[in-house]
Amino acid sequence: MRVDGVFIAVEVDDARAADREVAQRLAEVCPVDIFRLAENGSSQALELVTENIDECVLCRLCIEAAPGAVKVIKLYDNEAVLA
Repeated sequence: MRVDGVFIAVEVDDARAADREVAQRLAEVCPVDIFRLAENGSSQALELVTENIDECVLCRLCIEAAPGAVKVIKLYDNEAVLA
């Protein structure tokens, strides 16, 4: 799953997004609420909050909480991936 803002895109591996534990960790660590647990009973345990994507402060907490599952992409920098 991927959501693009104006400046930032966030991509989460689909299999990891379906893992409720991973979703919970991401929702807990993000200081700007980009991630939340799905409330609609969808197959995905994780939802990306579209209106918060560009609020990303590039803190890397999501990358540390779920190594290999999350990519933060700087659209303003030729789609450079935050590493």
